[in-house]
Amino acid sequence: MSIKKLLLLLVILALFVSAFVFDLTQYLSLDVLKEQQQQLNQLFAEHPFKMFGVYFAIYVITTALSLPGAAILTIGSGAIFGLGWGLLLASFASSLGAFLAFLSARFLLRDWVQEKFGDRLKAVNRGMERDGAFYLLSLRLVPLFPFFVINLVMGLTQIKTWTFYWVSQLGMLLGTAVYVNAGTQLAQIQSLGDVVSADLIGAFVLLGIFPLIAKAVLALLKRRKAFKGYKKPKQFDNNMVVIGGGSAGLVSAYIAAAVKAKVTLIERDKMGGDCLNTGCVPSKALLHVANAAHQARNSEHLGINIGNVNVDFAKVMQQVQNVIKTIEPHDSVERYTELGVNVEIGEARIVSPWEVEITQNGETKTVTTRAIVIATGARPLVPNFDGLQNVDYLTSDNLWSLEQLPQRLLVLGGGPIGCELSQAFQRLGSQVTTVEMADRILGPEDEDSAQLLHQQLTADGIELKLGHKAKRFEQRNGEHVLIAEHDGEEVSLPFDKVLIALGRQANTKGFGLEELGVEAERTINANELLQTNYPNIYACGDVVGPYQFTHVASHQAWYAAVNALFDPLKTFRVDYSVIPWVTYTTPQVANVGLTEQQAIKQQQDYEVTTYDIGELDRAIADDSAFGRVKVLTKVGKDEILGVNIVGPQAGELLSEYVLAMKHGLGLNKILGTIHSYPTLAEANKYVAGEWKRAHAPEGVLRWVEKFHRWRRG
Repeated sequence: MSIKKLLLLLVILALFVSAFVFDLTQYLSLDVLKEQQQQLNQLFAEHPFKMFGVYFAIYVITTALSLPGAAILTIGSGAIFGLGWGLLLASFASSLGAFLAFLSARFLLRDWVQEKFGDRLKAVNRGMERDGAFYLLSLRLVPLFPFFVINLVMGLTQIKTWTFYWVSQLGMLLGTAVYVNAGTQLAQIQSLGDVVSADLIGAFVLLGIFPLIAKAVLALLKRRKAFKGYKKPKQFDNNMVVIGGGSAGLVSAYIAAAVKAKVTLIERDKMGGDCLNTGCVPSKALLHVANAAHQARNSEHLGINIGNVNVDFAKVMQQVQNVIKTIEPHDSVERYTELGVNVEIGEARIVSPWEVEITQNGETKTVTTRAIVIATGARPLVPNFDGLQNVDYLTSDNLWSLEQLPQRLLVLGGGPIGCELSQAFQRLGSQVTTVEMADRILGPEDEDSAQLLHQQLTADGIELKLGHKAKRFEQRNGEHVLIAEHDGEEVSLPFDKVLIALGRQANTKGFGLEELGVEAERTINANELLQTNYPNIYACGDVVGPYQFTHVASHQAWYAAVNALFDPLKTFRVDYSVIPWVTYTTPQVANVGLTEQQAIKQQQDYEVTTYDIGELDRAIADDSAFGRVKVLTKVGKDEILGVNIVGPQAGELLSEYVLAMKHGLGLNKILGTIHSYPTLAEANKYVAGEWKRAHAPEGVLRWVEKFHRWRRG
């Protein structure tokens, strides 16, 4: 605790204890107020401003210290100063005192509470940021809850300071007026029960739930405004229509069918979406073959001499297609039909919040639905470079129709897709040049992680052109050339084929969103429930972001489907608290939670513990002793903030940390878990051991050393 916090705490404790030691609270009773009313009225008549100021100060201090007696002071303000001046005094004094108590709790305890219980309070914090004013107003209007408790508890939340003050000022006004008015008739009051009757408390309770009712009414009006101009069908063909048969769409439809809802899934091209047909599955199949070729070429030191390794690229691409065909049944029309999903292959167009047109073979039909889930995915981002129209360029979409291995492949982009495909083609036999505008590859990763992969890509023979900004494409001497800018000068980079790997953009056009007025920028705008500005239209997967990963699309799909089917009875806010991601190069680069550069940007204090995979027995035996495990923890604690692994099977090793972070397990738990020997997973235990050694209780160990010395005699 800082000196400032300690001093403030001591002052508050001294004042609080003094109030009871000197029995000052005896003066804050109804009997004393009635006995002294005449004298207090006389003092007010003789010294109005002085009396007003002193009483105001006493009221503020009492409320700020959460001392009993605020109700008596409120009654007293009416008895001494009358209804008008008494209400003015009590209203502002009570609000100011509450505000000081709020600030004290926030200054002294909020950081500690948020740090210790932050994960459990995330939902509360989001609720307070979004609807804190409604909740606080309801609590202020209901006199059943002690105001001093509200003041202190609110100080521990993320409610804005100004919001707390003005809502408190407004919310306490009515209750204050009741007590001040009662004070003007002090002689008739025998106890506080005479001020607030059961009927009056009931009225306050009804008034207290008014803000929540108002919130529901506003939500209803918002829905009516969104649906204005559209006629809602009296009955529906479907409970839910899903547009898009990729990861997000398939999971959404699966969940709907599982809970016995009637659901129609519309896909215009191939079931399985990008992941199955042009993304995750084919790229990993290609990497597998490329790594096999690499190992064959580089196994002489292991005692295996294969000789010249030839790659039949046509067979390689056929193997990729075979993998797709093997997995295809998992995502097929037949499988989902058996699950209870009505699958339609055609073009979808939303024509109203409850109607979707389906065009198949030139014929169009309209289906009605209570809810719509948009899961239309994303496509490769292709900037409008000058001269690109004259180049038969590749993207992650059309790459898989390639029949011949390019002798010189130029890859634009040093992100995960660019790095994976650069390494795959280099190991298959192409000469790959990777062009990246930034000064390093894998920009979102920590610099040391990017550097480890940089070493391997360079060792593979890839030419990494960092700090090169692509400008235009030209034809020179019968060959394609990229003109890039580097250090203010133009550089010519010739190639046979170019692969554009500069990210992906959401598919938001072509199915009625613009005409309907669904809000979208680079992605569809959706709230925490994954609702668009139409409450019954949801979006999930790459089309909504913020993470373009297949596993996140599936994760979002659960929330979108459940919310679409059960709103307003029950809804869930999507949880992004523990998101893993992996770049499947060799070595793999795997992450969950915060990276170091994210922690620094967020001003999060952390400690770093690392373990060199080069020292791991299994990695040495597998001839893959390269990489490291890096774990970020809270200072002095084993609580995991983030993990980055660079090495063999990093994506598999990461799962243990994903589980640990999701369920609040720290490094001590991992250290205490038996890991099979010899496995790569032992690296997770060893890094926990490194953390434990760094936090060994040196003072205790010195005494233990003395104990053992004494026992030796």
